[in-house]
Amino acid sequence: MTLQKWLSKFEMKLSFNAVFLKGELKFTDNDKKAAWELYIELLTRITTQNLPDKDGIEQTALDSIFSIFATTREVLKKYGTDTIEFSKIAIPVLNQIIRPFTAKWHKLSQENTFSNPEKCKEFRQELKVLQSELQKYNGLLSEIAGVEDLTALET
Repeated sequence: MTLQKWLSKFEMKLSFNAVFLKGELKFTDNDKKAAWELYIELLTRITTQNLPDKDGIEQTALDSIFSIFATTREVLKKYGTDTIEFSKIAIPVLNQIIRPFTAKWHKLSQENTFSNPEKCKEFRQELKVLQSELQKYNGLLSEIAGVEDLTALET
């Protein structure tokens, strides 16, 4: 299956060079292991799990989302050059889906914005949009890993 078909199957909107979109994806065992590790990380974080309005702390949620960068880098380094297909998806998700959110909110959090209830409400609304995108990503990761997607197990 091509990258373009994978992304459309999961309704993920990422920008790629046309050459990469048309290329056939052939996942290695290390791609599958890397996908599994990242799938579990996303599955057990606020990245894919509901944050009720009265619960949690915005800064902690932001920190958890930001930590996905380090986690993804570690997974990529651990499995090395035998995760090229996984990398073609993981890196654009970091750069195109997660980074815009963390860049905006990190700057605002440094300006003490989470002391403003309206900004907290805005953060949580944008978090829900991000979570929706990352739930799609988690579905894609589960398929690469060859496991059932449990992202909506508790909802």
